[in-house]
Amino acid sequence: MALRLEELAKTIDHTLLRPTATVGDVDQLCEEAREHHFASVCVLPYHVPHAVDGLRSCDVKVCAVISFPFGADSTRAKVAAAEDAIQAGAEELGAVLSLPGLLSGDFRYVRDQLVSVVRAVRVKSVNAGRGIVLLKAIIECAVLDDKLKRLVCKIAEDAGVDFVETSTGFGGAGAAARDVELLRDCLPESVGVKASGGIETPGDAEAMVAAGAGRIGTSHAVAIMRGFADPRRAR
Repeated sequence: MALRLEELAKTIDHTLLRPTATVGDVDQLCEEAREHHFASVCVLPYHVPHAVDGLRSCDVKVCAVISFPFGADSTRAKVAAAEDAIQAGAEELGAVLSLPGLLSGDFRYVRDQLVSVVRAVRVKSVNAGRGIVLLKAIIECAVLDDKLKRLVCKIAEDAGVDFVETSTGFGGAGAAARDVELLRDCLPESVGVKASGGIETPGDAEAMVAAGAGRIGTSHAVAIMRGFADPRRAR
């Protein structure tokens, strides 16, 4: 699949989720995102206000992760975190589904919790005058079998999320093209697929887009863009 540089940039969420990341690191993240016109920067909730300030009057959005990386928080905590992030200026959210709940077979809990988060996000975004705040449901494909992945897609579709994301990047194995293809096949076109974790090269990025990913989450975004633009790279 032949991608133009500008098209690739707008699939990328430039990601900085290290717990040791500083405000200075976020400054650099935002500067790089401005330069390359990425779709968003993806940061921890603490860094949302600073990232919003750093990206004013810019085509790059701020995405906050919620209940990262295990999704093990209570529903009340997830709802409050989502509302706080929107109030702080986040225009996209990546909410981690309850991994303990999924692996325990407590699917009703997982479903009801996600529905509560989606409803809170929709209401808060309208009340805060944010317009549509995109919500990405983050799962951990590496520890789910195919049957569970399909069930998660059904839960996410019914809840009304905008994207299903393959992984946190902190759960061992990262994104796999096969998982992107499976999620894409299970979801309607109205729900996007985001690949994240272990995407480090232009070839990795192209493989994920070819498999059906509409977004890519990576901390190697600048290197990918530079490699993609290198005229010596075989196309």
